Amino acid sequence: MSRVVFLEDRCKGCRLCVEVCPVHILRPSGRFNRQGYEIMEMSGQCTGCASCAVMCPDTAIRVFRSVKAENAAEGGAV
Repeated sequence: MSRVVFLEDRCKGCRLCVEVCPVHILRPSGRFNRQGYEIMEMSGQCTGCASCAVMCPDTAIRVFRSVKAENAAEGGAV
């Protein structure tokens, strides 16, 4: 399963990642970093699209994509 990791000390709580997420799994966490900004969190199944990481102006997001299943045409059932 793909997942999103927030670098909490870099997040400034701008919520651009929340707005751009196509599956709406990102949200404010209710926790604050040392600078006083509310950090975001993932709550749901990530597709690994990385739209949030591309949009983040502070490079505070890392996306880890899951390994795709092998193609059915390569010997799997159709």
